[in-house]
Amino acid sequence: MHSIPRFRQGVFPFEGKGLDRPAPIDPALSYVVPDGLTAQAVYFRGGNAAAELISVVLMRDGSPMRYFPIGARGDVHVPLRVVEDLAAGTAVDLWVAAPAGVSGTVVIDLGLVEI
Repeated sequence: MHSIPRFRQGVFPFEGKGLDRPAPIDPALSYVVPDGLTAQAVYFRGGNAAAELISVVLMRDGSPMRYFPIGARGDVHVPLRVVEDLAAGTAVDLWVAAPAGVSGTVVIDLGLVEI
């Protein structure tokens, strides 16, 4: 079986709208599974430069799929191997949920594999 790694990563500013109101981080963190392929999220790494807890939300077709809480000035690494398949045409995005008025920078590294 041939697989192709895909990464969504970078350093992005954010402004919180509330922990219960996630918002898109940046269009660079979007990914759509190509026709004829299946994808799997393999890992998520994130860092938070803000002085408050935030949560990065992995969205699938506009609905929350996974929440990754990241403590104040903290980081997280979550292996996701073979959690579930993402079918062709599935859209995946990363959003951030932070307390209203909290701003900062989030470091994102999402690894996916197409099969």
